[in-house]
Amino acid sequence: MMKHLMSGLAPLVFAATLLPSSADAQVEGLLNKGGHGTGLKGLAGMASGPMTSGSMGNVAGLLQYCIGNHYLSGEGASSVKDQLMGKLPGGSETKDPGYSDGRKGLLHGSNGNLLDLSGGGLTAEVTRKACDTVLAQARSFL
Repeated sequence: MMKHLMSGLAPLVFAATLLPSSADAQVEGLLNKGGHGTGLKGLAGMASGPMTSGSMGNVAGLLQYCIGNHYLSGEGASSVKDQLMGKLPGGSETKDPGYSDGRKGLLHGSNGNLLDLSGGGLTAEVTRKACDTVLAQARSFL
């Protein structure tokens, strides 16, 4: 069943990364099954709102994850992450649970949903797009 679900949703997820924003809403409507979850189910839940993190700590951790897994590269992403870390209580020694989860690739959505960027059937292209979105969000915190 899960394999069938993944194969059915994969083309829609890929299409969502390529379509202009007005068409994104139509694809997102097809993906949106509601609820909390990880992997593709989490992506479907995130489709009901912007794919943004609910906390600065989670964004900083996600940047670390994205940089460490080569979804983001260059001094720009590292510099943004370092500046963001400076704003967290404890700096680079932060105990923020959102940061910890972000380093594992877990995006805590501002709408309460959870998206696991580290697996669950997500393609590298979808994860890369999520990392680009997280970087843009991180810049808005600075």
